[in-house]
Amino acid sequence: MLAILQARMSSSRLPGKVLKPILGEPMMGRQIERLRRAVRLTRILVATSRNAEDDAIEAYCAAIGIETFRGDLSNVLDRFHAALLWAGSPEHFLRLTADCPLTDPEVVDQCIDKHLATGADYTHNSPGGSFPKGLDVEVCRTSVLETAWHEAASAYDQEHVTPFINSRPERFKIATVSRHPPRPYRWTVDTPQDFAFATSVYEALYPANPAFTSDDIVAWQALHPDRVMMNEAAA
Repeated sequence: MLAILQARMSSSRLPGKVLKPILGEPMMGRQIERLRRAVRLTRILVATSRNAEDDAIEAYCAAIGIETFRGDLSNVLDRFHAALLWAGSPEHFLRLTADCPLTDPEVVDQCIDKHLATGADYTHNSPGGSFPKGLDVEVCRTSVLETAWHEAASAYDQEHVTPFINSRPERFKIATVSRHPPRPYRWTVDTPQDFAFATSVYEALYPANPAFTSDDIVAWQALHPDRVMMNEAAA
């Protein structure tokens, strides 16, 4: 399945974060490294903007052999729609964001399996914060994204891509993936504090095991409770 990873340099809270280095490699490269271990993914495409500041993203992706599509900066729904057309309009795709260097390939595969097994239009693992924030996965039918592209009029829906779909369960078949017990941690990167946390995890775990798992992160957190951040949306 195709994964589309959205990325931009113009983050307001941490500009240029996707290319900030973790152990000498840009953060988005660390995420791509983990995504490549997902069995169900067959293709990864980075969708960035046409703005000049995102030239660096395209150059980096070319250097590591990752395809890039460039579209509108603010209307990310339009960017995804155009990227899917450019990629040959696959029946399904994953939406991911390039600020999640601790992404879990097993969770990616789990969400894809649930999506295909249920025949869903849209599948996600964010309800209730049962997974750490930063392990978010969305799987969607391209035809449903096409509908959203035609009908979504608000700037919010256009910027965040999938709320138009997720807010209409009476219209679209929506599946969810949860875990028990929940892990309501914050593992995404929006702020310098988030970045410091992710860097600490990599420094502690990556040298001995580049394929460290979510369980490994939780075990490390148990030894460093002062560094644990909670997902406020699930608190």
